[in-house]
Amino acid sequence: MTDTHMTNERAQQLADAAASLFTAGVMSHSGHANLSARLDGERLLLTPGFVRGLRPEDLATVGHDGQVLAGALQSVSAEIIAMHSAVYRARPQVGAVIHTHSPAATAFAVAHRPLPCRTEPMLRFGQAEEVPVVPWGPRGSDVSVRGMAAVLEQRPTTAAVLLANHGLLVFGPDPAATAQLVVAIEESAEAELAAAAIGGAVDFPEGALADVRASIARVTS
Repeated sequence: MTDTHMTNERAQQLADAAASLFTAGVMSHSGHANLSARLDGERLLLTPGFVRGLRPEDLATVGHDGQVLAGALQSVSAEIIAMHSAVYRARPQVGAVIHTHSPAATAFAVAHRPLPCRTEPMLRFGQAEEVPVVPWGPRGSDVSVRGMAAVLEQRPTTAAVLLANHGLLVFGPDPAATAQLVVAIEESAEAELAAAAIGGAVDFPEGALADVRASIARVTS
C-alpha cells in the first residue's frame, strides 16, 4: 500500500467514524470532538477543529512533535496533538483516538467518578473494566498529558479514560472500532445514571467476560 493510498484510506475511515458518532446521538450539543488515526511512528491524521460534516480532505497530517505537515489546524485542535500523541506512544497497538464531550460520560468526568463496566456492549467492544479518571490539567498542557500517561501506565488494559472536568478519550485498533466503543461507553454511562434512580446498577457475575468471549467465538468461528 502506498503512503498516499494509506493516508486516503485512514482519512475516509475517520470521516466515517465521525459521522457514525452523530448518527448514534452520542455527541454534545456543540458537537465538539477530535479524532485521529496513526499513519506511522512519526505522523498521525487529525481533525482540523470541527467534525460535523467532516470530509476526508479536511484532515491534517501532523507529527507527534506538533508540527503540521499537511493541511491546516485551528488552534483548538493544535492544542490537543500532545494528548493524542501520548496515547500512541503508550499504546503501540492503537490505531485511532477519539475525544468527545459525550454528555453522560462527561457527567462521570465532572464528578471525578470512574465509570464501571456493567453493560454487555462495554465487554464486547473492548472495555472490560471501569473507565478510570485522569486528574484535571489545562487542555493539552504538560500537566494534563503527564497525568494521562501515568494512568495509561497504571492501567495497561484500559481502552478509555475520563478526563476530569472535561470529557471522554477512547482509543482502539481503528476508527470504526474506537467509535463503537465511544457509543458503548456513552450508553453505559446513561444506563448507570438511570439505574441510580431505581436502586443502582449491579455488577456482572464472576466470569462474565469469559462467557461473552466464548459466545462471540462460537458465532465467528
